[in-house]
Amino acid sequence: MFKGFYNLTSAMLTHQNNLNVIGNNMVNISTAGYKQDRYVASTFDDVMYSRVTVNESSGTEIGRQSYIRAASEIYTDYSQGTPEPTDLPLDFAIVGDGFFAVQDPDGNIGYTRMGNFSLDEEGYLCLPGFGQVLGPEGEPIYLGTDKIRGDKAGVLFYDQPPDQGGSIAIGQLGVYSFEDNQALERNDRGLFTGEGAEQSQDYEIWSQYLERSNSDMVKQMTEMITYQRALQSAAQVTKIYDQVMSRAASDVGRFA
Repeated sequence: MFKGFYNLTSAMLTHQNNLNVIGNNMVNISTAGYKQDRYVASTFDDVMYSRVTVNESSGTEIGRQSYIRAASEIYTDYSQGTPEPTDLPLDFAIVGDGFFAVQDPDGNIGYTRMGNFSLDEEGYLCLPGFGQVLGPEGEPIYLGTDKIRGDKAGVLFYDQPPDQGGSIAIGQLGVYSFEDNQALERNDRGLFTGEGAEQSQDYEIWSQYLERSNSDMVKQMTEMITYQRALQSAAQVTKIYDQVMSRAASDVGRFA
């Protein structure tokens, strides 16, 4: 008699989780290189079967029903964002496959598409608030100046006057890729972490550009309104269902 509560509660939880993910996407609309998330839910039985070894062929299942949905995963969309010119010498955008590598003061390495770099106090290329940017061999990149330019391979040049030798290469940006991007995890600082990083082979580095977030504001707003209304409807129906069940229980008791 009370099975409807499972369905309604599941709906409210699912819509709320969708709203949480959409809210995070909207907050990061202006974050360079941000990759939007999507919430994916499955029936509770499917999630249980996928995590517990169950012999489903041992008998015939009759009338299987699932009254609640469970969080399956947060799917990250790694599609290319639009490169946007900034005219700043330490801004870089990856066009293609791969991530910049950033090492924090504790030695932890995270991966990101954010390319709004700067110089730290020692002259090393860094992502402000995160750590030093790494080169192809996992080494910090010392520049000592922001009077640089970069080519599409990520090689960084310092342009000296012609009488002093002209342009010299002083570093190179490392671009790392993974066999399966969905195996990466986003940490609490917004960087991706994972094992098996290799040098990417399919990319270009655009100097004085930043990659925009691939999250579309109009689409996110539309989805937010849809899930908000669905959540409100489920909550309203839950109240009505509760009133109906209360009335049914009191009437059955009176007739008895």
